Amino acid sequence: MDKEDIMKEALRLAKLSYDEGEVPVGAVVTLDGEIVGRGRNKRETSKNALAHAEIEAINDACTALGGWRLWKCEMYVTLEPCPMCAGAIINSRIKKITFGAFDKKAGSCSSVINLFDLPYNHKPETEGGFMEEECSEMLSSFFKNLRKNK
Repeated sequence: MDKEDIMKEALRLAKLSYDEGEVPVGAVVTLDGEIVGRGRNKRETSKNALAHAEIEAINDACTALGGWRLWKCEMYVTLEPCPMCAGAIINSRIKKITFGAFDKKAGSCSSVINLFDLPYNHKPETEGGFMEEECSEMLSSFFKNLRKNK
């Protein structure tokens, strides 16, 4: 699969969350261009603060690959990871993170802070703004509908 197809899968997962009234974030973990982990935001439906797309995708990949070190893997996510998810990316040793929309309020890969620049034991490569328009549009639409329906 190429990068665009992989991000489209993350967007498909985000749409599932959107349709359930969740903030639409989707994430996939790949190994050699093949998806080995998937996740989507489920905080509201699961009533769990840890149910972020990235955490679910990392957990899924660890289960599929039989280990916690994802050092050969890459992650694609529709929204810039928050501090918790950036920490999980560091701790799982993911090689590269590619995200779509920047998160000016909680983004921890460049927007608010870049946790990957701090002297941790692992520094993932980062690419932000990949397919940004598609990723941002879904988020904007979700929050616009949320405000309209309040």
